[in-house]
Amino acid sequence: MRRRTRSTPVPLAGSESELLRMTSELDEVHHDLSLPALRRAVVQLTEEVRDDRAADGTARRTSRRTFLLGSGALAAGGALLAACGSGASTASTASTASTASTARNAASNAAARRAYPADLTGDLEVAALAASLENLGVSAYTAGIDAARAGKLGAVPPAVLTFAKTARSQHSQHAAAWNAVLTGAGKAKVTEPDPALVSTVHHGLAAVTDVSGLAKLALTIEDIAAQTYQVATSALRSAKAVATAASIQPVELQHAAILRFVLGDYPVPAAFNPTSDARPTSDLRA
Repeated sequence: MRRRTRSTPVPLAGSESELLRMTSELDEVHHDLSLPALRRAVVQLTEEVRDDRAADGTARRTSRRTFLLGSGALAAGGALLAACGSGASTASTASTASTASTARNAASNAAARRAYPADLTGDLEVAALAASLENLGVSAYTAGIDAARAGKLGAVPPAVLTFAKTARSQHSQHAAAWNAVLTGAGKAKVTEPDPALVSTVHHGLAAVTDVSGLAKLALTIEDIAAQTYQVATSALRSAKAVATAASIQPVELQHAAILRFVLGDYPVPAAFNPTSDARPTSDLRA
């Protein structure tokens, strides 16, 4: 009688080779198409901002023509998706719900908000919000990679780490692009994650114990970023700013599709990308 060989289950819904192929194609498209388009848009937008500053004769004012985005353009933003805590234990849920934890979160968020320029308006404020969301992605993927290397997530297929490093690099490039726009306008760089989300994401990361939990959390962040860019694309007043956002959103959507593959879900769940969880620029204000 032939004995059935037992194999250790791989914590990945699809095959590693397929995930590696998808990651390679993502990076190829990013470097061949998305990144060049992003760089062109940023150069043009930065030149536009500098021209407008010179015409105004002051570095303290933003262009009347370029940066007149209304305060309500990104005012409708949903709370962080419940998926952030989908893998959390009962103890973790109880802890985050406690009064002390809530107070610490509020203090942490207020401190983070103080790290952002207070005089941003219009398209520049949207640029700062976008940079903060990209920083959030970098922070989350870095924490996930560190946890995997420390053995905190159990068995982690190498292909998952390859994707995480690739996505982190792309988020870092996106943040650098938005910061180039800000510095071109004489403003400070945004180097912190979205202050309204950072503590919630940190709690979500603390509750993650496996690849699936990490993928769900990363998917939440990617979905929020993609939805925010979709709202921003229709709200930004500068055509160059629109081009910048439009060159980034498809990359976030590709990240989300690959994460759904990791989870065994259909990669494109809806015909149209929703916007209910787009983040508002008020995230950056105290």
